[in-house]
Amino acid sequence: MVITDRMLEVHFYRNSCQQAEFLVKKIMKERVSQDPSLPAGLLRLHFHDCFVRGCDASVLLDSKGENVAEKEAPPNLTLRGFEVIDEIKAELEKSCKGVVSCADILALATRDGVALSGGSAYALPTGRRDGLVSKISDVHLPAPSFSVSDAINAFQSINMTLQELTTLLGAHALGFCHCGFFVERLYNFKGTGQPDPNIDPSFLQTLRKKCPPPGPVAFNFSTDPTVFMTPSSGTPFRLDSSFFKGVIEEQAILQLDQELGFTDLTRKIAADYVNRPHVFRRKFAKAMIKLGSVGVLRGREGEIRENCRRVNTGNALN
Repeated sequence: MVITDRMLEVHFYRNSCQQAEFLVKKIMKERVSQDPSLPAGLLRLHFHDCFVRGCDASVLLDSKGENVAEKEAPPNLTLRGFEVIDEIKAELEKSCKGVVSCADILALATRDGVALSGGSAYALPTGRRDGLVSKISDVHLPAPSFSVSDAINAFQSINMTLQELTTLLGAHALGFCHCGFFVERLYNFKGTGQPDPNIDPSFLQTLRKKCPPPGPVAFNFSTDPTVFMTPSSGTPFRLDSSFFKGVIEEQAILQLDQELGFTDLTRKIAADYVNRPHVFRRKFAKAMIKLGSVGVLRGREGEIRENCRRVNTGNALN
């Protein structure tokens, strides 16, 4: 996949829909005040979109007929934030019909969520077009159980570096996580029947109180308990350097996150972000801009959807 920001530009809608970015920010302020976990949901939604077919809003499309869309893939079943994207799109269509893409709405809403959570506000190039294709078979995402080397390979496939990988994982300072994504670390790490030896013992006991051992019944996200991503931070809805503090103290929830503490370079990056949180905020914003440029559609590619959940009439969903 080629990463490109070709023809994307800051304030792309300054002539065609002047109120676009203002309206996105207005709705995001309202929704985040009601649900402070929303920015974490949108960050994950945006990441899952950009990692598959590029940042083309393909993750927003519903399945249709025999085509099973990306959002039905197991890693995507816990994605959140679809409703706020629908709300923003509906409002923009009232005043700027057929102008602002769903891909840009998702990127802008995520950007505003970052700022509303204490991250840096950054100027985001826009002008993305919406994709016409969404297939469950295309979904190959870095898993929580990945090693750092596996994750590096996955990120390199979209031209992201190890430092950018480490920086973007800092988004795990926000929100909550289903126990099912890490419960094996607590009870049966890699089939040993023992917990992951790299979890701080007191932290292990805290997590076990929230997450019971998996039973014989099939895993169900709708009933699966959740825990805050940084339970000891006291700031579960702030994009700060608490995630990296947890990595260093062996209190990261996901296996991939914790492994950042055991390679020299990533541990050094984590320590730097703990000591200089302003550097983390600046580099996180820069990495988000680069992520948002992966595989974008421009010009006459794709379309501007009327409804973010389906392609326009006359365009086939493959």
